[in-house]
Amino acid sequence: MKFFKEFRDFAVKGNVIDLAVGVIIGGAFGKIVTSLVNDIIMPLLTFITRRGQLSFENLFIALDGNKYDTLAAAQEAGASTFNYGLFLTNVLDFLIISLVIFIFIRQINRFRKKPEPAPVSTKECPYCRTAIHKEAVRCPNCTSDLG
Repeated sequence: MKFFKEFRDFAVKGNVIDLAVGVIIGGAFGKIVTSLVNDIIMPLLTFITRRGQLSFENLFIALDGNKYDTLAAAQEAGASTFNYGLFLTNVLDFLIISLVIFIFIRQINRFRKKPEPAPVSTKECPYCRTAIHKEAVRCPNCTSDLG
């Protein structure tokens, strides 16, 4: 019974719940960014760089020495391929996710309340430069009159 009570206490702690929600939202956000990269940005880049003739997904090197028109044709033939186009797509995906997270965190930090400075309770003696209570009229170290 003690084991289950400890597990329940662990599972319902705020940090564990927050982490679970973060992972779920992160997964959904990742799908959105992947779609943005694959369905909008990469076709535009392909059109600009290759004039619409070839997609980044079909940028590959067949390691068997033969020439294939598409990655699907090479994989269907059983050829090993070096898929640098898919790698470039994933790198772009990562960079966009990183940029969006950076902008999001930066905006959140703008709205956070800045900590108030601690109230000043000391002052410096002008003669011996020792920190003393702010209401002191005589320095306890050099006995100078501060009034």
